[in-house]
Amino acid sequence: MVTAYIALGANLGDAEAAIRQAFIAINALPGGSVKKTSSLYKTAPLETLHGYAPGGDYINAVVEIETSLSAPALLQHLQQIEQAAGRVRPHINAPRTLDLDLLLYGEGRIDSTSLTVPHPRMWQRAFVLVPLAEIAPRLVTANALKAVEDQPVVRTR
Repeated sequence: MVTAYIALGANLGDAEAAIRQAFIAINALPGGSVKKTSSLYKTAPLETLHGYAPGGDYINAVVEIETSLSAPALLQHLQQIEQAAGRVRPHINAPRTLDLDLLLYGEGRIDSTSLTVPHPRMWQRAFVLVPLAEIAPRLVTANALKAVEDQPVVRTR
């Protein structure tokens, strides 16, 4: 079994319900289970933070799982959960019904055309680091949190 961390985000439709449903769907994956879930956090889209076209606020969270699935198989299952939630990809950083990103997969390092672990931008995103620090504080340093403190993250539940 491997411990993996998954970031969840949504900003279309009932985003909170989509995140809660994703917790259930991830827990139902073969070969593992959810061990911890973070609180839900509201964040502005990165586009807004960086001066691009604004979209609705996101609801974000992070989940810790134990899994016997390989990282590529886990990614495939996560993409199926996204599709079941109505995810479409019209362009990069488009608003979404559900986004699931594999952040960490044990101590693994993967760099392929379809998957990079650790997630290459996780250290630049408060909406990932704050909920990750909540459930796995040993993984996120104070300096990492300080580096993203200009990105507002508000706990909702």
